[in-house]
Amino acid sequence: MTTPWRPAFEAALRLLAQLGEAMVARGLPRPILVGGAAAEYYTGSALSTGDFDLCSPVQTELEEEMRRLGFVKPAGKGLATRGWIHPELRLGFEVVANVLMEGKVDRDHILLVEDVAPGQSFAIISVEDLIADRMGQYASGTAQDRIDQARILLLLHPDADRDYLDRRIREESAGDYDIQDLLD
Repeated sequence: MTTPWRPAFEAALRLLAQLGEAMVARGLPRPILVGGAAAEYYTGSALSTGDFDLCSPVQTELEEEMRRLGFVKPAGKGLATRGWIHPELRLGFEVVANVLMEGKVDRDHILLVEDVAPGQSFAIISVEDLIADRMGQYASGTAQDRIDQARILLLLHPDADRDYLDRRIREESAGDYDIQDLLD
């Protein structure tokens, strides 16, 4: 796989794919990559992150597979985290929700990125839903930089489904914003 990503991020994507394949082998759904790591994926590491946020309805089973793949849960003074760390990566993995964006995402907008490593794939939120998520965070007033991330993502993905994107931005921002706010 020829990629534009930084090496540590690319290694983490391969580990995520291994994790997804382990879940599928158990008859369980793959975790879905969201948040900053999804933004890094879609921007070729132009935006970077220190953790992988995941959605999974089967967190207990997912964490069992994470342990099998060598992830550890940091403990001790100054190391408390809700997530997991793989010692070789220094990137955290954390389940942030059991349902992707409270069920508002159209199922056909969850993408499967194939052949990250031979025969291994991972699931990721669509760029449209990620942009809408960034706009929802911006609208909440808690993450003012998210509108810049949304603009970068749209600029890098001019082929995004604009009708779907506009609807999702309106949903995530409670009607306060729409696609035009990214184009102005």
